[in-house]
Formats: sequence, structure tokens, C-alpha cells
Amino acid sequence: MTSPYVREITREEHLAHLRLHPDASHLQIPEWADVKPDWLAESVGWFEDGTRTATALVLYRPLPGTRRCLAYLPDGPTIDWLGPRPERLLDPLVAHLEKRGAFSVRIGPPVVVRHWDAGTVTAGLADPDVHHVRELPAAGVDGFALDAGERLRGLGWRRCAQDEDSGFGLGQPRYGCRIPLAGRSVDELREALAPHFEQSLRTAESAGVRVSWGTAADLPDFYRLYAATAARDGFRARPPAYFRRMWEALNAEDSDRLRLYLAEYDGEVLSAALMINVGSRVWHSYAGSGRRGRELRPSSALLWRMLCDARAAGAATYDLRSVTPSLTEDRLLGRLHFKTGAGGRVVEYLGEWERPVGLQGRVLQRALGVYLGRR
Repeated sequence: MTSPYVREITREEHLAHLRLHPDASHLQIPEWADVKPDWLAESVGWFEDGTRTATALVLYRPLPGTRRCLAYLPDGPTIDWLGPRPERLLDPLVAHLEKRGAFSVRIGPPVVVRHWDAGTVTAGLADPDVHHVRELPAAGVDGFALDAGERLRGLGWRRCAQDEDSGFGLGQPRYGCRIPLAGRSVDELREALAPHFEQSLRTAESAGVRVSWGTAADLPDFYRLYAATAARDGFRARPPAYFRRMWEALNAEDSDRLRLYLAEYDGEVLSAALMINVGSRVWHSYAGSGRRGRELRPSSALLWRMLCDARAAGAATYDLRSVTPSLTEDRLLGRLHFKTGAGGRVVEYLGEWERPVGLQGRVLQRALGVYLGRR
């Protein structure tokens, strides 16, 4: 068997591979490149004995004033991370990216290290002596994933810096929340709801909150609620053009890749969220709600409808995306309480890792950090 090598592939080759192996993150599909016009993009493939064995989307961020760039693979690459020799696949990737002018490579292995059941996290939220999910007993720990981190460190990769309390940094968050759907009935999903979420859902149902799919024409309503949520929760909202571009890009290849859900009462949209469908997984993204009608609990009705639709479509996992691991971070606790109340288990990923490339790699890494910090 020959050693694997990496080369550029066409968008069509990338899509063809994903149709056969639909386990990639939505951040690793070719369409995602069209959502990020500030980055240059390339689809790459791994080949062994003439056979394509894996693919990835690489995003390049040029460093102003140089001919070098950061190469970033968010939630990727999707390779065998639990095997004994990750360098066998990573070294040819780095070699290819160095030829493209990369001074640093940043990856996000899509590997879960440990997870906590919803009930355990709920109990932790109620215990004033518990400050972080890592202080709670994990429902599962993947030793192979832990070994993968040690092997990366031994190969010269280092974990990217993130705030230990919030779990957030410049890249993808290290902690998320997932609801397993495979093999579960609607009744089983409902029984798994926490009492506070079940009560909220009953309130919305009794009030007559209606949840439906939206179209591109409803994006302004969605954005109004998303921007209100950003202002309330203290994060910077993306501009409206970002979501128009996302709608067009993700639905270009598959008209059901991106859905918009709206929760309405008496003709007014009170809550909204996007659902991204890739393979056997869906992502709950950019949820927003206003202050009006909050007593009707429209967000609970919205998430419940989206969960049921994802299950009916055959999704195995409903990904609620990021949560804070801190149980004392007041600004973010409401989101954690809501997501675990819906039956979500908190997961800790292997995290993002970076490696300098070439003689000036470390110097340019620091320069890029300063540049991004000023933006």
C-alpha cells in the first residue's frame, strides 16, 4: 500500500464523496465556502492507491502585507481520528497546505471526548458548589479520543486558546449540546423533556402558538429577532447579508439543506431559528426571540417542532450547537438551561488545534492573532 497524499479536488468530486459518506459537518461541505467570501476556499482529497478515501474543505485567511495565509478546517477534517497514527493523514495535509502558502494550520477534529446527561447538568445548575461541568460525573469518556489529543500534542500541534469559563474563542466552541434521535419515538422524546421545558411547551400549545416553515421572504422577521437576541445576550450580530448569502448558498445544491422555522401568535413572529441538514445530523442555528410574547414560550414550541421534523426526516442527531461549560456564567446559563431542558446532553469536543508551518510560522501566528483581535 502506498502512502496517502493530498491534492485539490473539484467541487463536484467533493460533493460526490459526501453523497457516499454523509458524515461531515455543515462547516465541511463545499457550499459553506460560498457563505464565507472573506476566506479563500479549496476542496481537498486524500488518495491511497488511486482511491479517494477522505475529503475536506479548507478555508484560507490571507495575512495582510504578506503572501502567507492561515489554513483553517472548521469541524474537520473528517478522517480516522481514533487510529494509532494520525500523522499518516495529517502530514500530507500539512505538506499540501504549505505549498499553498500556509504559515499555520488550524483544525477542529469532530471528536467527542466526554459527555454529560441532561439530568446531571440540571442538578449541577441547582448546586451552588458546582461551578463547571467538568466537576460533574460524566456519563461517558472516550479514551481513544483522549489519546488522540495526546498524539496531536506529541506531533507538535497545540490546543487553540479559549476562555475556560465560557468555552468560547476565535474558532468553534469546545462544548456543545446534542439530542440523540436515532431509534426514539416522539413519545420517548417528549418523556425526556425536563419538567420546566414540558411546562413551557404546554403553555405554548395551550395559547395556540403556531410553528411553520419560512421562506427567503421571512428572513427579515428572523433577523429582527436574531439581532434582538444578540443585543440582549451581549454578542455581535452578523449582518443581514450574511443570512441571505447562507440561504442562497446552502440551498443551491439541495433545496432542503437550510430551513427557516417561525413561531407565531396572532399574526406576529415571536421566535425563529435556522435548521441545517447534512447527512444524518441537523444543526439548530442562530435562534432568536424578542421580548414580546415571551410568556407564551414560543421558543419551546419552535424547538419541539424542529426536533419532531428532524426525527421524521431520519436524522440521528439534533445538534443544538454551543453551550457554556460554566455553571456560574449568568449571561449564558439561560441557554444551557433551555437546551438541556429539551433533553440535550452536553458534549466536550477534542477542541481546535493549530500547528505552525515553516520557519516563520510562529511569528506569523502571533501577528495574525493581533490582527484578528483588532477586527
